[in-house]
Amino acid sequence: MSNDTLIIQAGLSDKPRKSKWPARLDLAQSASGLFLALFMWLHMFFVASICLGEDVMWTVTKFFEGYYFFGTAYPRLVSVVVGVVIVIFVTHALLAVRKFPISYKQYKTYHAHMKSMRHEDTTLWMWQVYTGFAMFFLASAHLYQMFVWPQEIGPYGSADRMWSDMLWPFYLVLLLCVEFHGGIGLYRLAVKWCWPNATRDFLKKLKWATTGFFLIIGFATLFAYMKLGYEHRANYGEPYVPTSISQSIEGTYK
Repeated sequence: MSNDTLIIQAGLSDKPRKSKWPARLDLAQSASGLFLALFMWLHMFFVASICLGEDVMWTVTKFFEGYYFFGTAYPRLVSVVVGVVIVIFVTHALLAVRKFPISYKQYKTYHAHMKSMRHEDTTLWMWQVYTGFAMFFLASAHLYQMFVWPQEIGPYGSADRMWSDMLWPFYLVLLLCVEFHGGIGLYRLAVKWCWPNATRDFLKKLKWATTGFFLIIGFATLFAYMKLGYEHRANYGEPYVPTSISQSIEGTYK
């Protein structure tokens, strides 16, 4: 073996290895984002049960409180689930914020780059930053409320919160941020991890169709809660009693 070969091998052996942590953090960010997006889709269907009637929404609520398993409702079971979601949400936010522009100079540089390129994916990423920043405050407040007062989740409780407590503008902005942020995030995940051979035009069409679908459900749900809250405004704070239970009570006293 020549001296030149030994020198080359020695140089290669001394070359520092690249850290695997950036890739691991990217994977953790993608996994936590995927979990949160899928959770929000399921959550949307659950709260949209109000569109099928107050009794349906009450049934869904009591299911998650363990009523049909233990014979009595335990709202704190919802707090446990929300607590897990909070941990994953905060973890995802911390992993994502490392990629945000950390100074006004960096933001201006990226914004100029975005305007010069006029590339839709670059613009979508910036909108994901905007909505993600907003969600850090909006979603945190919503999760805190659900964690501390799970017993107020229900047809009348949720409706009163929308109308009498005048929180419908808050939930409207949260709905828009969640759906746009989640839709863009899933699109980027599909491009990065799942469907590398799929055309971006197809994935974008799928992304906008999905976002539009859940926005329609969200607007319908928000309207249903506001309508119920308006009708129930005179009895603010009254708990909801499903039709089956109220009829049985009336039958007992007849």
